Amino acid sequence: VQLQASGGGSVQTGGSLGLTCADIGDAPTSYNMGWFRQAPGKERGFVAGISWSGVRTEYADSVKGRFTITRDGAANTVWLQMNSLEPEDAAVYFCAAATFSRAVLLKLVEYNWWGHGTEVTVSS
Repeated sequence: VQLQASGGGSVQTGGSLGLTCADIGDAPTSYNMGWFRQAPGKERGFVAGISWSGVRTEYADSVKGRFTITRDGAANTVWLQMNSLEPEDAAVYFCAAATFSRAVLLKLVEYNWWGHGTEVTVSS
């Protein structure tokens, strides 16, 4: 599994961005996928996760109703659509993958593979 995240950038408050995470290693198995973010001086925290099948999703309370995670299960590609962005959403966003689990995984330590981050800047 080799995860590559893209789509970060700079946006004004209230704007939208879409992030993409692709498994360029082309693993033959579908994995649970997730997005985490880390702002300067803060710990990396859960943003959104999706099950291997794409049926189940979970979101951090701070992004519910604004962010949407989707996936192409067969290809381990996951997208994070971020709307109504706020300055508090500014961070480096990381995608991650985990081996099979029926539940959406929420904890950083539960993920096995990580991509390099992509930075999101939100100006007020």
